[in-house]
Amino acid sequence: MSVKLFVGAILKFLRGGLLVGLLIFLPAGTFAFFGGWLLMGILFIPMFGTGIVMMVKNPALLARRLDAKEKLGEQRLVVKLSGLMLIAGFVLAGLNFRFGWYTLPRAVSLGAAAVFLFAYVLYAEVLRENTYLSRTIRVEEGQRVIDTGLYGIVRHPMYSATLLLFLSIPLVLGSLYALPVFLAYPFIIAARIKSEETLLEKELAGYSDYMKKVKYRLIPLIW
Repeated sequence: MSVKLFVGAILKFLRGGLLVGLLIFLPAGTFAFFGGWLLMGILFIPMFGTGIVMMVKNPALLARRLDAKEKLGEQRLVVKLSGLMLIAGFVLAGLNFRFGWYTLPRAVSLGAAAVFLFAYVLYAEVLRENTYLSRTIRVEEGQRVIDTGLYGIVRHPMYSATLLLFLSIPLVLGSLYALPVFLAYPFIIAARIKSEETLLEKELAGYSDYMKKVKYRLIPLIW
């Protein structure tokens, strides 16, 4: 286990928790925001557990997941748009709570939390199936096409999982006003997928055949 990797992972985790907390609770004007605490719990507790597992069992995968420096200009734009979407969505949900705009029933928030956790399980399974997963688009030496498990259903199961994660966030926060902001995510991720597949088809052996075998990119029977 690398001490540098461990310290880097912990610092990134703490920075992420602090940032998300500020974006949610500062606009809300209070810490008495049930949806905010619910999201923080279902987001960061599984994240911490997954990070520990990767640190012990596959530190190389953890290092890939921590590296978010995109080399492709188009993908840097996608990352920036995703970040802006998250900021706008969290702030709007906080303002929704502060000013007493229409708030979804707590049962909806709890149901959305269940969907979020299910998506996290899918995400963890994708990490188990594909140890080459990186937060940046690249092809590494020795990388091979994975075509079994979730990869036998859609070509980008990680993005399928994140689609569920992101679309459930405003519902966990109880904010219908924030939902339209997060509805931008399918379009953002579609642009990323098209760019990623262009690279993979060009540089990863066997990917063209895999695209013919598994027809759907993100959602079975739809796209």
